[in-house]
Formats: sequence, C-alpha cells, structure tokens
Amino acid sequence: MAKIIMITGGQRSGKSELAEKTALRLSATPLYVATAVITDEEMARRVESHRCRRGPQWRLAEEKLWPSRCIVAGDTALIDCVTVWSTNMLFHFDEDADKALKAIIQELDTIAAMENATIVAVTNEIGLGGISPNPLQRKFTDLQGLVNRHLADIASEVYLTISGIPVKIK
Repeated sequence: MAKIIMITGGQRSGKSELAEKTALRLSATPLYVATAVITDEEMARRVESHRCRRGPQWRLAEEKLWPSRCIVAGDTALIDCVTVWSTNMLFHFDEDADKALKAIIQELDTIAAMENATIVAVTNEIGLGGISPNPLQRKFTDLQGLVNRHLADIASEVYLTISGIPVKIK
C-alpha cells in the first residue's frame, strides 16, 4: 500500500510549497506529476513559477487524466494538483460529475494500492465559500468536495494550509 499525504487549502495558501518540501524530505529525486493544461498566459505564469521553484532533482511527468500511469512502485510522487485533475476529468466526461467521480476514485484507489510508494497530493478546499449561482460551478464544487473526502479517507496524513501555516488535521 502507498502512503498518501494530502495537503489542502485555499489558493495561494502555501500548499504546493509545503508539498514540495515534504516530497524532497522523503526522496532525493521525487516525481512531480503535473495535471495542469496551460490554457492562457496567467496559467502559463503559474506553471513557470512552480517550475522555477523546483530544482533539477525533480523528475517531471505531465498527465492530465490518469496520474497512475506515471507512478511506479517505490516512487515518491507529488500530484499537483488534484483540483485541476478533477476539472480535467469533469470535462473529459462531458460534465457528468458521477462518471468523473467514479473514475477519480478508481484512479486514487489504484495509486493507493501501489507498493512502497509515497504520494503527496495537493488539492484545493473550494467548498468554504458561498453557493454559486452557476450550475456547472455548483456541480464542480460538489465533485471536488467528494474527491477530497475520499482522498482524506485513504490518506495517512492530512494537512490544511492557512496563510502559509500547515495545520495537521489527520
């Protein structure tokens, strides 16, 4: 079984920095599984910021739908981020949240079953705000909440980052 460390929080709360430090503490050459698809200049700047922060010791795999394809037994891998991955899956399944959720849970369970792997998973805690008037946004918020609940359930450690401060909650 893999050890899963979940790091959640709001945008720019320090999740990725904590996840990178955690992965580097566990491995000299961790795998960075990037789930983002660059769609505009702002996203390109975010991705570049993450790349600049990481050193040459990182191995990189870009996988927007099936992160288990990149991870092997014994790996220390950082998945950044589960929220973007969930977005990708929702659109992959033509906005069918039930199909996306089923596929994400199956993929997370596949990763959790990997021998001697350590997974650091970054995700956003998006359900703390008000209820959106947009039906697709409500669907996504519900999906992400259920994904995060499953991830927290299978994780051995869960951290919430608040203003750059990690708080261990499991």
